[in-house]
Formats: sequence, C-alpha cells, structure tokens
Amino acid sequence: MRNKGSTTLTLVLLSFTLVLSTTLVSGQSPSSSSNGDGDDLIDQICKKTPFYDLCSTILHSNPLTPKSDPKGMALIMVKNIEDNATDTLNYIQDLIKKTPDQQLEQQLAFCAESYIPVVKYILPQAYDALNQGKFGFASYCISDAEKELDACNKKFSGNQSPLGDRNGIMQKLVDVASAIVKLLLNG
Repeated sequence: MRNKGSTTLTLVLLSFTLVLSTTLVSGQSPSSSSNGDGDDLIDQICKKTPFYDLCSTILHSNPLTPKSDPKGMALIMVKNIEDNATDTLNYIQDLIKKTPDQQLEQQLAFCAESYIPVVKYILPQAYDALNQGKFGFASYCISDAEKELDACNKKFSGNQSPLGDRNGIMQKLVDVASAIVKLLLNG
C-alpha cells in the first residue's frame, strides 16, 4: 500500500513526464508556446528561474495559470508550494507515528515543527501579500519558508533523511517562486 505522500510525488513526476511526452509526440519542444512564437511569457519567466523545467511544467500544466500575468503565475507557484508542504507535513506526521527509533522521531518532530508555520502561516501570508501587490513582503515570507526547510534539512546528517526527496522538491519550488517574486519586485 502506498502512502499519500509518495502518491503525490509520483503524480508530480507523472505530470512532468506526460507534459514532456505530449510535447515530443506533437513535434513541439517543451518551450514552444501555443501562439507559435516559441517564447510565451511563461517560458520567458521560467527561463529566469533556477529550475526552468519544473517551473514550466507546473505553470503550463495548470489550467488556472494566467498566460499573461506574472503575479498570477507567482500565486500558482506559492499555492503549489503550500500543497507540497501540506503533503510533506502529513507524511512527516505519519512517519512519526510509525518509527520505533527515538532519535529519528525527534528529528521528524523538529521537521514537523518547521513545516507547521510554513503551512499555516508563512505561505498563506505570502499568497495574500502577492494578491495585494506587496511583493517585498511576499519575498520575505518565501525566504522565511526556505529558512524553515533548511532547519529541517540540517537535522539529518548525510543521506539518512527520509525527507530528502521531498525537501529537495520543496527547495526547488521555493527557489522558483522566489525568482518569480524577485522579477515582480524589479518590475
């Protein structure tokens, strides 16, 4: 039986693969746009982030993504981070219940304490700030979320973290959102 967390991760990877295979079968490159100029605003923005493929896949695959509104794209990314953070928090809580290792339980509890404010306060504040055009505060919130993720990562030494893949994806999502918000700040 698979847990909800691995199912979500699998769906994200499956979505990426589906988008990539669909564009390859149709003869378009993943950066091709529907208007034929090959460089729509989503692609222009995603090219300015550290993880173009991740950014492009998320924004192109979400039917709610506004094709001409960078603020709307930033909102989609923050919502995606919040969804992933919520899923990861649930995964951490499940691991805490199942682990017989007291040290691992303490490390996971610390991570849960790091993720709780990210899910309940920090990302919702970032979303609200973006909606209100307060890009500086949104950037601050996203940076704060990144600090919480880093604190969780530092609780595990080497490659022993059961959250390694999840925290890695979260880090990439935060980096992409941060880059988009910085573009908004710079006009």
